[in-house]
Amino acid sequence: QVQLVESGGGLVQPGGSLRLSCAASGRIFIIYTMGWYRQAPGKQRELVAGSSRGGVANYTDSVKGRFTISRDNAKNTVYLQMNSLRPEDTAVYYCNALVTTSTAVRNTYWGQGTQVTVSS
Repeated sequence: QVQLVESGGGLVQPGGSLRLSCAASGRIFIIYTMGWYRQAPGKQRELVAGSSRGGVANYTDSVKGRFTISRDNAKNTVYLQMNSLRPEDTAVYYCNALVTTSTAVRNTYWGQGTQVTVSS
């Protein structure tokens, strides 16, 4: 099995910054894409940012220029640097990874989520 553990959420004022981390562990052979999703109350879960294994990134329009996704393949870890945060960024943020395990099973895994609240 594979586990994803997120950290770094919290309460921040508008205009502030947070850095989320997500570390994958378990029977990992290789991790392909890694990404961050978020779900606000009453809304559907949406992709915030994704990264290929080679580091090619994509972002939803509302976070372009403010958020940066990066990853450390040696540590099986993905990060999300969030700057210029807005109240509308408030949500539970989930880490996601497409993994082939050491038993040759390919599957998508999710973290448990970390709350980000942007409020004055």
